[in-house]
Amino acid sequence: MTKPFKTLDDMGDITGKVVLVREDLNVPMQDGSVSDDTRLRAAMPTVLELADRGAKVLILAHFGRPKGQKNPEFSLSKITRPLTQVLGREVQFIPDCQGEAAMDGIAVMRPGDIAILENTRFHAGEEKNDPALVDAMAAIGDLYVNDAFSAAHRAHASTEGLARKLPAFAGRSMEKELDALQAALGEPVKPVAAVVGGAKVSTKLDVLNNLVKQVDHLIIGGGMANTFLYARGVDVGKSLCEKDLSDTAEAIFEAAETAGCIIHLPYDVVVAKEFAANPPSLRTCNVHEVAEDEMILDVGPAAVEALGDALKNCRTLVWNGPLGAFEIAPFDAATVALARTAAALTKEGQLTSVAGGGDTVAALNHAGVAADFTFVSTAGGAFLEWMEGKELPGVKALTA
Repeated sequence: MTKPFKTLDDMGDITGKVVLVREDLNVPMQDGSVSDDTRLRAAMPTVLELADRGAKVLILAHFGRPKGQKNPEFSLSKITRPLTQVLGREVQFIPDCQGEAAMDGIAVMRPGDIAILENTRFHAGEEKNDPALVDAMAAIGDLYVNDAFSAAHRAHASTEGLARKLPAFAGRSMEKELDALQAALGEPVKPVAAVVGGAKVSTKLDVLNNLVKQVDHLIIGGGMANTFLYARGVDVGKSLCEKDLSDTAEAIFEAAETAGCIIHLPYDVVVAKEFAANPPSLRTCNVHEVAEDEMILDVGPAAVEALGDALKNCRTLVWNGPLGAFEIAPFDAATVALARTAAALTKEGQLTSVAGGGDTVAALNHAGVAADFTFVSTAGGAFLEWMEGKELPGVKALTA
């Protein structure tokens, strides 16, 4: 299948070429050590392949929010050793991402060498996509590879500008992500289901408005479901609920009906009078039986079983956000149960399942099924904007 973007397979002979590779090295740190190396491991396939093909690999990345100022606290020199350990190769550090310091560092590199360039955000022009910075960065490289989908929703110098200045290619991680997203909403096998959870409808309005036109089944969970239930005349007690968005929820119902999309809301729920682990007031009831002093904290077991049956008739699933307040037991039960159903269907080859967003990744890991989904994206903002149907500048620049 022809892809709308070039990949590493299209680069030809790159021996001795200087390849600028945009990766996401913005990893969490604790006491000076990397506390989660997921993003470093995601960079491995591209960086090692380019090095093995004889390129001089220069990694571009941001780290933290230095606001256009040089700040040792946000220096990418801290990531050199952790990346060396993950790659099993020596990684050098070059103290700038453009100009003389960068040129000097590159001059001593041999084909196959790997180096991290200093934080792109030490330059104010990075977040402004300043043409002068783009030109200065492009001057140190021959080719550009974007392997950071998680930063693709930002039109910055190192994510968008460079792709228009140098011959541009998608790295292996980016390619995998774009292939998965194409399979999920671009050209999905129907019927398509989407699970959208989270606390507030207001944060996911664009997602919901886009999905009702794209999917056959829209499963709404979390605090968001309470707003939709309230719009339909259900008394949700003291549950988290955006009552002022009733008209908005009603408009989404109408749009779904026009598009032939079925919206699934819980009809039995798990409630309690306090948000705490296994509270004495815990009970399961019909949505019409929620008392004034009770909060809806999870989807009930009967509704979860019905949702599982709906998934069995689908061929594609997009998932963003938990169904309940999954951080505290037993309000994780619905999310875990439905995630396990989706994972089982995926393993059986019946379902293509794509999930993304921070809470979603945490929930799927908690359920022990992240590895069984077809693809799990660690990109938060970029994944959400893609679900909203927005064009991502970093991706568009690769396909231009």
